[in-house]
Amino acid sequence: MNTNDPDELNQQRKRRKRVARMKSAITITVAGWMILSLVAIVVLAVQVVHLNHRIDNLVDGNNGQVQEQQTGIQAKAETGEPTDDDPTEELDSSDNLASDGDTHQVYLTFDSGPDDNTNTILDILAENQIKATFFVAGNDKPEMHDVYRRIVSDGHTLGMHSYSNQYSTIYASTDAFRQDLQQIQALLTETTGTQCVYYRFPGGSNNQISNVDMKEFAGVLNENGITYFDWNVSAGDNSAGCSVDDIVKNVVTGVSRYKTSIVLLHDGEDQNTTVEALGPLILALRDMNAEILPIDDNTKVIQYLHSDDVE
Repeated sequence: MNTNDPDELNQQRKRRKRVARMKSAITITVAGWMILSLVAIVVLAVQVVHLNHRIDNLVDGNNGQVQEQQTGIQAKAETGEPTDDDPTEELDSSDNLASDGDTHQVYLTFDSGPDDNTNTILDILAENQIKATFFVAGNDKPEMHDVYRRIVSDGHTLGMHSYSNQYSTIYASTDAFRQDLQQIQALLTETTGTQCVYYRFPGGSNNQISNVDMKEFAGVLNENGITYFDWNVSAGDNSAGCSVDDIVKNVVTGVSRYKTSIVLLHDGEDQNTTVEALGPLILALRDMNAEILPIDDNTKVIQYLHSDDVE
């Protein structure tokens, strides 16, 4: 073959160009697929990261809700307040059930203060010329010492609700309970000059959280001449979502059953609904011709765990 033949040389050049174009096409195609694949991988990776982030947020959110619920329940348990799922026990002793024509004696009792709401409650009680009972916890703030003194000077009954208001401290042992009792007694005596003789167990005398038999603690109170009061009517004001109407209805319904009603209310910082309900509640009780009184030595004692049964 004559490699110098112009036609042959031209054919070779054409073949080389075709091969070069094919190589270029293949190279471009492969490169294109590689780029597309890389882009797809990047997009998928971004989507995976985004989805993982959303999943993490959902999990964290659910965990947060669970934690908040658990924390709320634990906090109430720690402070001695009934949790939302705690049943309200009522004492239906036959000698206290009301009949038509009976006078209803009502004792409004406020737990867990003092707090800023306590002063507002005291204002409302003063406006309505009502005396009540306050089972208070320990508070070292000077302004709260003023509240202790105001409770007494306004003519209300000052009772004890422990010093720490925490189960883990109060009910750790009989000695721990005795020490806590001495702390709250000393604080109130020093602050108000009043020797307190009434007590309310955080969670009530039949609470199921204390690992020590509640009779042990009741015995300490008996030894010190202190009378403890539970309740037979609950306002339900410590339950989530409880409205003003709910509080009034709960109390009026409970009071209508008894000659003597010890009503459980709260005056903590988050008890704004209780404050709002107090005026309407007083009006509703007056419409029943109920006597609203502070606890004193003549008050019928309402107890889940009867002190007479404690050795």
